[in-house]
Formats: sequence, structure tokens, C-alpha cells
Amino acid sequence: MKTSLLLPLTLSLLLSITLHAAKRPNIVFILADDLGIGDTNIYGGDRCLIETPNIDKLAQGGLKFTDAHVSASVCGPTRKAIMSGRYPWRDTRHDRGGAWGFAGLLFDPSITYTLGDMFREAGYSTNYIGKWHLGTVMTTKDGEVQGEANVDYKRPLKVGPPQFGFDYSFILPGSLDMYPYAYVRNNVWQGNIAAQKGWSAFNRVGPSEKDFEDHEVLETFFDEADALIGKQSSQDPFFLFLALTAPHTPTSPGVKWQGKSKLGVYGDFVMEVDHAVERVVTALKKQGLYDNTLILFSSDHGPASYAGNILKATPGQIHQLEEKGHHSNGLHRGYKFSVYEGGLHVPLIAHWPGTIKPERTSDALVGLNDLMATFADIAETKIDPQNASDSLSFANVLKNNGATPLRKSLIMQSAMEVFVVRDGPWKLCLGPGSGAKGIHGNRPLPEDAWKSAWKSFDGKPSREAFQKAPFVQLFNLSNDPHEDNNLAGKHPERVSKMVGMLQNDIKQGRSTPGPKLKNTKNVVIHQRLLDFVRETISK
Repeated sequence: MKTSLLLPLTLSLLLSITLHAAKRPNIVFILADDLGIGDTNIYGGDRCLIETPNIDKLAQGGLKFTDAHVSASVCGPTRKAIMSGRYPWRDTRHDRGGAWGFAGLLFDPSITYTLGDMFREAGYSTNYIGKWHLGTVMTTKDGEVQGEANVDYKRPLKVGPPQFGFDYSFILPGSLDMYPYAYVRNNVWQGNIAAQKGWSAFNRVGPSEKDFEDHEVLETFFDEADALIGKQSSQDPFFLFLALTAPHTPTSPGVKWQGKSKLGVYGDFVMEVDHAVERVVTALKKQGLYDNTLILFSSDHGPASYAGNILKATPGQIHQLEEKGHHSNGLHRGYKFSVYEGGLHVPLIAHWPGTIKPERTSDALVGLNDLMATFADIAETKIDPQNASDSLSFANVLKNNGATPLRKSLIMQSAMEVFVVRDGPWKLCLGPGSGAKGIHGNRPLPEDAWKSAWKSFDGKPSREAFQKAPFVQLFNLSNDPHEDNNLAGKHPERVSKMVGMLQNDIKQGRSTPGPKLKNTKNVVIHQRLLDFVRETISK
């Protein structure tokens, strides 16, 4: 009797769930690597000499953000923030592992809530294709920490994307300039990893699959994305994180793209990045999924100053592109690794037919750490207040051009872990100089800036002085987008307020509403800089 009564109810419930799932959009997030905001026509305008028709078309058919930022101007921390919705400086590295692609886990996925976990709970199939760079745990022949000589490539990874909540994955463990040069599908190494290879740029020679070629990597990822999208159903929503390895060095455009750009090989590589959008859009249309898919496109930080048309990584060679009229960092100052906008300000484009109206622009302040909360809103699921502690949804901005954005402030860092605080148009850099070592091409050099500030105190500044002029930089981006005028000395009260905002975010263990949380790392605002000063000033 109960069975006969429950059966229609069960079928009705299943039908309701199916219809609900069909209404929620598929989501594809494309993340470029080292792509500057000025490397695309839609952002760079006359200062961009590379053709990016597909990225431009995506923006013209949707929403272009003009104030989007990463959590750090370097790869790993940014990806950590995207995957966890949490500022990367809050937690210690879980496991150091070996060098380059042998790196250990940036965080423990068994205790950290991830994008994969969130989408899986929401009923989405979860997929990751491309550059990983979040660390893995590899099986070793001797039971010791993974490294260049002891990995057992015949046995699967112990921890990889599946443990981060992804149903399907096809990855390169590190970056394209980081061995091992081999793919891993669902934690299983692909091919015969018995060669030693290295590429242009830094020419890091290490373990490689015998047929692996650097110029084939993007095309391989595109083919994987095509095949994955081709298996999707209109009844079941899916999430795809497509993480590209370009235009990060080695500058290795595919055969079809070599010689395409008037700018040279760097332009060729960016054009192949642009092709990623075309491939995704074409695959979605072929499968009948395009109209119900949200596509987002961004970059993990700004351009590297050592990248350009010289294949060997050459400090400062990006200036050669600038002399030709191409400015990868757009209107901004600085590059990858720095505290300046050239390293932190990134493109962010959202395209969602029928929901996002064409040719829209938003000046809402957005951090890529906000993707977790935004995707949760779109997937119509809730995140426990213990998770994604620094993620604020901008879903309302996607749907409504007049919506008030939730984010008013944002915390960022340079590669040397110099803190950056945004509060409306105000930007505070908690250190003098670029916050990046000289080999990275940013200026002023930290040691020069520190020595100058140090002398103004007769070599005896207090620790409190490090949070005031001349040890800090304050800019008003609304009228000084190039960050030329340091206003810290004129507005000490503004500096004090923004330092207090950072201190509060550190103390609370979160920057979003919710219960107080703990940082697993002892966060000291100037620790790395102080260590650097001790090493350089004393010389």
C-alpha cells in the first residue's frame, strides 16, 4: 500500500529535481596563465597589437568587468584562492613535496572545502582540464617525498583532482615550464614517462613522457574539452574548469598558430589562448548547450616581464613589445609578482545568453576568490559559513546591471607577500617599492626602496613605523590608475584605517559575515619583508 502511494510521489519528486537541474546553467571557467589585461583588444584598445576576436566577441555578447583582481600576483596562491574561496595567506602549505611539478599540496583537500566539492553537492558533474599547480601526492618507489628520481609513474597519484571533488580530470601537474612533462588523467599517468626534456624560457630539463611536446599542450587541452562537452546532456548541469598554460613561458604556440600575429611569437601564443574561447563556444553550440551555459574568462595574474618574442626568459624583454606599441599590462604599472595593478588587475568576462545582456560593463570590485560564492548562488546551493571565508557573490551583478555589489574591500599580495588593501578607490601597499625581486623586472627594487625609507629614520624605525609613510604606498586609483602619486604622507588617517581593516580580517579568520575562524598560519604583516630587510640592509 505504501509502495503504491509513494511511487507517484517519488516519480514526481524526481521529475521536479530533473527539471530544476535543467534550469540551472552549465558553467565553464577558462583561466589563462600570465595573460595581461592589455593582451586583449577588448581591454587594451589601441595599446594592444594582438588580435583576440573570440575574447572580444565574448565580452561584446556579455559583461566586461573593469575592476577585477587576483588574490596574489603569482600563480599558486591565486589558484589556491579560486579553489577554496579563502585568502591564500591564511593557511600554511600542507605538504612541500619536491621541486616544480613535484610540489606538495598547497592545502589539504580532505579538510578544505573546494569548488569541486561545492558543485558536486549541488548536483553538477565536475571536471578539470589543464594546468593544475595546486600540488599533488605522488606514489614513490621508496616511500620518501616525491622528487625527480623516485616517482613511480606506473602507479596513480594518491591525491590529485579527484580528491578535490572533480569527477573527471586531465591535468599537467605544474606549469608548462615545470617538469614532469606528462599528463595525468583521473590520477593516472599517461604514456611512457622515460625521457628527459626541457623547453625554451628557463630550459628546466626533467622527467618527461617520451612523446610530450610543449607546442601541442594547448591543442591537447582543447581536444579534451571538446570531447568532454560532447558527452554532456541538457538534463544534467556540468562545471568545467579549463586552465590554460599560456601565454606563460615557454612561449610555445601550436604549429597552426606560428606566424599568425604581426607582433611575433608572443602574439601567436595569445592568439592561441583566444582560440580556447572559440573551441568552447563551438563545442557548446554543437551539443545544444550554448544557450544554457555561463562562460567566464580570466587570467591568474598579470604578464611576466621576462616574456616576449625572445624564447629564452629574458628579464625586462617585455619592454621590447612596449616599444612596438603593445602594452600587456594595459594602462597600468608593474607586472607579474608586483604590488602594482599590472600584476593584480586582470580581465574578467562573463557571457550567459538570455541572462546577461550584451555589451555590458561593470566597475564592481571583484576578486577571483569570489567565484566560489558566485557559483554557489548560480547553482542554487548554500555554503556552510565555515567554508569559503573570503568569497562574496557577484551573481547579482551578473544578472542586474544596476545591482549593488557586495564587495567593498579586498586583500591581495605580491610574490614577496607584501600585503595590498583595497577600500573603494583607495589602494594601500604595505611596503615601499614593487614588492618583487629585481630578477622579475619590477621597479623600484625592494632593497632600494627600503634603504631610502630606512635612512629617513636614521636607521632606527620602530615596528609601528613600517605601517606608515614612507614605508607604505597609498594610491587613489580613481584619478591615478598608473599609481604614480603616493599619498600615504598626506593621508595618515586613511592609511591607519586600511591597516586596521587588514588586521581585523586577519584576526577574524575571515572577511565575510559569519563566525570567527582560525588561520592555520601565524600571519605577520611584514614578516617576509623584515626578513628581506635583515638580509639586504645589513650588507
